[in-house]
Amino acid sequence: MSGDHAYDPVDGLGAVLGDDAVLRLTIRRPERRGSIDDAIGLALADHLVAAGKDEAVRAILVGSDGPDFCAGSDLTAKNTGGPRPRVGSIQRRLPSTFHRVVPLLLETQVPVVAAVRGWAAGLGFHLALAADFCVAAGRARFWEPFLARGFTPDSGATWLLPRLVGLARARQLVLLGRELSGEEAAEWGLIHAAVPDDQVDGEAEALAVHLAQGPTVALGLAKWLLTAGADTGLADQLRNEAFALELSSRSEDFREGLASFRDKREPEYRGR
Repeated sequence: MSGDHAYDPVDGLGAVLGDDAVLRLTIRRPERRGSIDDAIGLALADHLVAAGKDEAVRAILVGSDGPDFCAGSDLTAKNTGGPRPRVGSIQRRLPSTFHRVVPLLLETQVPVVAAVRGWAAGLGFHLALAADFCVAAGRARFWEPFLARGFTPDSGATWLLPRLVGLARARQLVLLGRELSGEEAAEWGLIHAAVPDDQVDGEAEALAVHLAQGPTVALGLAKWLLTAGADTGLADQLRNEAFALELSSRSEDFREGLASFRDKREPEYRGR
């Protein structure tokens, strides 16, 4: 543990900030195929908030320690008997749990890498899509299970998918429940790369470490620009770019970038 915040693990979610400045968030529920309950959703959101404030964190790696990445929200945990919740229970609960996580992944100003093996279904699919980079096994399975179970999508599915693959393909995934392999997801442009199963962890680790060694301020601002630009007019986005350029050009890493170019050497960014 290091930095200004404690990344304490909770049951089902590991959190370790390494000396390489990568915060590793690991779903630890292999017996539930990586499905996430409310407690894990809350902890995941809290860790992402803390990471955005912690200058010791320069990249985030989200993965799992089982054969599956995340099979979605743990429906079994929500349907174990007991008193029937009041009408509106889902609508009240989601904003503080799973519906916090996807926006935080998109907005946190450090790069996020997801390492996916096995199933990434529902919420798990959306965690992978909201990461800046997803490295998946070629045999991984991406699936929107909602309509097959008789209910509607959540956690950003209907916002993410049309923007990433267009409305026609989004309809195939959501309305028809088409499953995609990791290789197909890469071909569709949904994820960064598909690799052999035994290379997923190594490739994702290497990418996260590479990003953690980059110009953190500029990377975070560039990430913000790409996300904001999806719903911003050109004039507003040009103002955003001017704002980001003003900030990034005042960073220590900007000065290091110029010095390394002048000296014909590789830059040594410190994330400042």
